[in-house]
Amino acid sequence: MPLPLLWMGGAIIGAVLLADEREKRQQLERDRLLGKAPKYPVANRAMVAAPSQWQKGLKQVAPIPGSIVCCYVFGVIEHTGIWLGDDCLVELHGSGLVRAVSVKRFLAGRTGSQIYLACNHLHQPLIADAVLTRAEQAIYQYREYDLFDNNCHRFVWSCISQKGEEVVKGFNELNQKLADHFNQGIYWDEMIMSKLNE
Repeated sequence: MPLPLLWMGGAIIGAVLLADEREKRQQLERDRLLGKAPKYPVANRAMVAAPSQWQKGLKQVAPIPGSIVCCYVFGVIEHTGIWLGDDCLVELHGSGLVRAVSVKRFLAGRTGSQIYLACNHLHQPLIADAVLTRAEQAIYQYREYDLFDNNCHRFVWSCISQKGEEVVKGFNELNQKLADHFNQGIYWDEMIMSKLNE
């Protein structure tokens, strides 16, 4: 008899936590619409709105060449790249090859069917100077791929900063570097996919 009560208690706690997170996300979106930047200390400003398959944002954003994109890999880690335009983006594949791929190929073998863009609080994609040129020049290059030391996040950061020797171990570290580079918090907004699928 105690086991079903534990399950019910766990379900209720989970529902309360999910409702609380949903309310926080909705408040964040309301603040964005009003043009209010969040009041976070500098050390915690990196990722204001994380990509979320469970809590959809209020607005989808169209990609612009040079946009920083990401998707989920099995719901646990993120994979990043640079948008080129015309249903094409550049990624560092796990084989070590830097390649230009379609949206369908970028999402193939990964969970979810959504791509997210790094944006400012006004839903505008963040684009660094010369990032598009650097990403295009990297196509067909080979890098010794390593999940922790030479990954897709390091590749994206090298296109933005031109500092290829800097190690970027994960998605959170990439967000901190992006926040420092653009001098603002990073919001990951859903990319408009409907026009790409036509």
